[in-house]
Amino acid sequence: MGKPYTVKQMLVSMASGDTQPSDWTQHSLGIIENTDDKIGAFLQVNGEQALQRAHQLDDQAAHWRASLSTTGATTQGLFGIPYALKDNMCTKGMGTTAASQILANYIPPYSATVAEKLTQANGVMLGKTNLDEFAMGSSTEHSAFQKTHNPYNLNRVPGGSSGGSAAAVAAGMVPFALGSDTGGSIRQPAAFCGVVGLKPTYGRVSRFGLIAFASSLDQIGPLTQTVEDAALVLQYISGPDPLDSTSAPTVTEDFTRLLTGEVKGLRIGIVRDISAVGMDPQVMTAVDKAVAVLAGAGAQVVDVALPHSAYAVASYYLVAPAEASSNLARYDGVRYGRRVEGETLLDMYERTRSEGFGMEVKRRIMIGTYALSSGYYDAYYKRAQQMRTLIRQDFDEAFQKCDVIAMPTTPSPAFAFEEKSANPLQLYLDDIFTVPANLAGLPGINVPCGMSNEGLPMGLQLLGKAFDESTLLQVAHGYEQLRGFTMPSPHGLEG
Repeated sequence: MGKPYTVKQMLVSMASGDTQPSDWTQHSLGIIENTDDKIGAFLQVNGEQALQRAHQLDDQAAHWRASLSTTGATTQGLFGIPYALKDNMCTKGMGTTAASQILANYIPPYSATVAEKLTQANGVMLGKTNLDEFAMGSSTEHSAFQKTHNPYNLNRVPGGSSGGSAAAVAAGMVPFALGSDTGGSIRQPAAFCGVVGLKPTYGRVSRFGLIAFASSLDQIGPLTQTVEDAALVLQYISGPDPLDSTSAPTVTEDFTRLLTGEVKGLRIGIVRDISAVGMDPQVMTAVDKAVAVLAGAGAQVVDVALPHSAYAVASYYLVAPAEASSNLARYDGVRYGRRVEGETLLDMYERTRSEGFGMEVKRRIMIGTYALSSGYYDAYYKRAQQMRTLIRQDFDEAFQKCDVIAMPTTPSPAFAFEEKSANPLQLYLDDIFTVPANLAGLPGINVPCGMSNEGLPMGLQLLGKAFDESTLLQVAHGYEQLRGFTMPSPHGLEG
């Protein structure tokens, strides 16, 4: 298997007239056909519709190239670029399951705003990718339909909950895919699969049409081969949306404008007393080397403190399940989704939810309902929200000293299937480095920073100030250009 193509490479090739949109769609569909039986990244592929759309764009290609020469741009939009959506984003007329039996036959009457925006940018959607059910998990083992395997080692998890999207990009099936990040669900699978994963600032990208897990934490973002590709995609999916009251009234930016490779003078914050259960020294060494690379290029390394982040996982696993308990109350067998008949109305509710939800979703609903129940609200949910405020204040103070903060994305490389499924708490602790950004609503990005002794990718996480994705991408791109290696192709697919 050759090195996967990037969004930029495809755009440049089509701009020169060397290729057409249908060439790239056929290329991606061919890789999916040859490799997805091993990976299990896709829940559904709409190849016929995708090719039909690509051929329509073939007819518009000459006009598109002419518009480039008129404006002086080298690329424009996402013209003819094949992509995939995590299957918790609604697509009109096409099944959207959130990897749950309760939505197994659900076909939305509308599309998510991000799907509409990518259509307007002339992208070509190939299909929907697998995830942990309702995005609740860190391994994509909790899908109701199938497991997704890590392209670098088929016996390892791809991370989660956006494991299907990360695996599809890592295996070269698509140059980019969208995921959602509630507590690290873009960045963590990106780290495990050796790709770039960007969680934008909360409110940067519309959540309309995203099946809700925890509404104050969820955010949609891209998984790509390169930082430049992430910047390109973010440009076309971001912006205010009247259909989402939590979308921020921001001005659309060119997120590629600072991607010069220059990091001199930028301040990189380091948390010295960072620790985590099961921290793999290989990961910490790789992250330290990455910071040293940035320092060697003129970036200034400064110490910062995030004292309340030690309580981030505990706070997150009260806030997120509480919001999930509320959001998932609508799946009752009455309005839409799966319905299991019972002798009484209450019996129907119980049967529908018992058979429709998987164990991890039930666990989180129960935790959340308990945290919100009378007599426990102040002790649990309210205190978790107060801790969330303190975590945000820690970041505000830290960013007075630095432009971005660097730390590991995950405590270890990808783990084996079922290694942590018997102990959910151990799985939750894997989110220790990613959940603080969600609680604070900040942007974060994973950039591959090396390979473990077992041949598994490791990730550097960079966190930025709210709505300062441009600086975050500048540092990430600078490191990517300076790191001195390219990620090897996934060896799990060899042979």
